[in-house]
Amino acid sequence: MKSVKLSRRTVMAGAAAAGAMASTSGASAQGAANVLRVVMHSDLRIVDPIWTTAYIVRNHGYMIYDTLFALDAKGEVQPQMVDRYTVSDDKLTYTFTLRDGLMWHDNQPVTTADIIPSIRRWAARDPLGQTVNGFIATMEAKDPKTFEIKLKEPTGLLVFALGKPSSNVPFMMPKRVAETDPNSQITEFVGSGPFVFQRDEWKPGDRAVYTKFAGYKPRSEPASSLAGGKVVKVDRVEWRVISDQQQAVNALLAGEIDIIESPSHDLYPLLKADSNVKIVNWNPLGNQYTMRFNHTTAPFNNQKIRQAVLYALNQEDFLKATIGDPEYYKVCKGMFICGTPLESTAGMEDKLESNFAKARQLLQEAGYNREPVVLLHSTDLQVLTNLAPVAKSLLERAGFVVDMQSMDWQTVVARRVKRDPPTQGGWSAMLTSWVAADILNPVMAGFFNASGDKAAFGWPNDPEMEALRARFARAGTPAEQKQIAEAVQRRASENPTHIHLGQWYGAGATRSNISGWLETPAPVFWNIEKSRGA
Repeated sequence: MKSVKLSRRTVMAGAAAAGAMASTSGASAQGAANVLRVVMHSDLRIVDPIWTTAYIVRNHGYMIYDTLFALDAKGEVQPQMVDRYTVSDDKLTYTFTLRDGLMWHDNQPVTTADIIPSIRRWAARDPLGQTVNGFIATMEAKDPKTFEIKLKEPTGLLVFALGKPSSNVPFMMPKRVAETDPNSQITEFVGSGPFVFQRDEWKPGDRAVYTKFAGYKPRSEPASSLAGGKVVKVDRVEWRVISDQQQAVNALLAGEIDIIESPSHDLYPLLKADSNVKIVNWNPLGNQYTMRFNHTTAPFNNQKIRQAVLYALNQEDFLKATIGDPEYYKVCKGMFICGTPLESTAGMEDKLESNFAKARQLLQEAGYNREPVVLLHSTDLQVLTNLAPVAKSLLERAGFVVDMQSMDWQTVVARRVKRDPPTQGGWSAMLTSWVAADILNPVMAGFFNASGDKAAFGWPNDPEMEALRARFARAGTPAEQKQIAEAVQRRASENPTHIHLGQWYGAGATRSNISGWLETPAPVFWNIEKSRGA
């Protein structure tokens, strides 16, 4: 066996009572300086980060759970719950040892009996996990701190997958929780992360509350993006729900809250003008807007009709309507993020130009029978609100009949997993946004998974796409990965699983007495310090 260097490049490689006992309880006694008041981008109503890809639930996951590996600021995988690991010379056997001091919020030790079912549940839901799971022959606990994964054939994705930074994140859970059916939501929320979820204080529509876990033992390394020591410097974090952006900004300016995760772009000048407020670019790699089809029902169960949408849309209209300021958006025909190694225009050269004549031609060839497109419209998230109206306008100009149905984001999240016909509470298309770190290659990017019932909501079924993704997982060189990624994109241009609608960038805002907000793909609240004043 040879020892493995504990880092690797990743861009290419792809309940409540026990928690209260375990957490510190001095927030009220020590005053507001130890309470961090945050307005997140959305209300927290679902709390299982394996069951859904919704980013607010991912963010909740980072509060209370921990991961085996994590990405550092250089984009390299580093150990987190793992202390060390080895790989056999034939690259088929990985042996992992957990670090000392890992405890659940109910004060029970974390063991490998918890780790293995946690990996299995995540791998049943996540696209990257599903791919890696296809390489796994066996997973076995050797002792309470050591477990072994044997592969059927080599892949460079295993360690990267176990440190996947965003939805779905492979969060570790106690065995009794991790054994929940992957298609059902968990009902107990005990983690081993730096914060404890105070379930009795959780009021959807009002707030979610987390307290410092006194039993958490951070790593000794300095914090670096999602890796390193998760040192908590406040006693209590309150996620407060303020859906009106102007009201949230007013509360920040007045010192009634400390952080806004994602303020509206049009309010940046107001924030920048106040000396007691700072703008923080915590996700410099940015995000990508996306339209997702429901492939199981008309009209988008027809390949040519999906192609027609690819010709009808253009990115600039969406970006102008949602972001407005060109400083904060980028037209990019590459599905794998412009500015990263897999950037390419392959297959997209004549697409996304609002060629309505071509779109109407494809609809005629497809025999489109004017079936209404039931388009889900999120109304309460500023960065998403204007997407559906733009899509409706462009689709109608191409000859589609569009039924745009408005609802809050949490209702969209609940409805998009329904397989009912559009006329009976289902859907045809919806629009969302991906963090760039989620979509750097075709194995980790969830919407490329085209395995039918095992795919993410929308459920595309394309064996050719799946074969290409499997080839990427086996690719041995960056050049080979690049070639396969271009083939994936060309296939997506012929048989779209989804449509990318441009890149956008945003920032958070804090009071000037807040420091230590890390640059990460997901907002995290360890390392943040709140001094008195401001």
